[in-house]
Amino acid sequence: MERKLFTALQGEHANTLNDTLSKQGFRRSQNVLYRPSCAECSACLSARIRVSDFVPTKGQRRTMKRNDDLERRARAPWASEDQYELFRRYLDTRHADGGMADMDVFEFAAMIEETPIKSRVIEYAERGADQTPGDEPTGPLRAVCLTDVLDDGLSMVYSFYDPDRTRTSLGTHMILDHIQIAREAGLPYVYLGYWVPGSPKMDYKARFSALEIYRRGQWTPLRGDEDYSAELHPLSTDPIAEQVAGITLPDTAKSGGS
Repeated sequence: MERKLFTALQGEHANTLNDTLSKQGFRRSQNVLYRPSCAECSACLSARIRVSDFVPTKGQRRTMKRNDDLERRARAPWASEDQYELFRRYLDTRHADGGMADMDVFEFAAMIEETPIKSRVIEYAERGADQTPGDEPTGPLRAVCLTDVLDDGLSMVYSFYDPDRTRTSLGTHMILDHIQIAREAGLPYVYLGYWVPGSPKMDYKARFSALEIYRRGQWTPLRGDEDYSAELHPLSTDPIAEQVAGITLPDTAKSGGS
């Protein structure tokens, strides 16, 4: 049985609250911040990349080259028909049985647009045959990421891509490009969401160097030779009490609702 600790994200201090709790393992979904708080498992570990220490592998460098026909464009968080069409093809191909499979265009628009903080939609589209790098792309949309701008990094809230272009590893390309954006902006981290030990679907996150996970109240480097099986075992203490006790809110956010 899944259980979450959550708080509303609203009011004039929404950005401060989002910045503070993102550093303590929380994730945003529209106007809510949440963190797993399951009674018998603590396997969902928030993950982020230390930008200054990141070094791409040979395979990741090849991924960047395979996608050099794409141009990035950052937009305000506003949903479009092209985005929704790509989103539907992505879900129908890769996550037909997932929890978002039945999302209609209005729910999709809410996911993109209902954000009380500084967010951007990062689109990746193909350049036209007569275009050069740096031009506004006129080709088809291939990938999209809803991204929050934090005071210490970029948080990749949700991403999707063309399921027919799997050979170019678009998911990996978007993470690599966000690392580049963060580096250019002087931001130290790129937040990737949750990593789960032993989950094949989450393995790709562990392939990035300089990865940290939020574990037992602190960020620690992910180590390939460490045993994380204890995270899958029942907790010895009440997880909600333990997690609430470990959360530090800024004075400006303590009066907010939850």
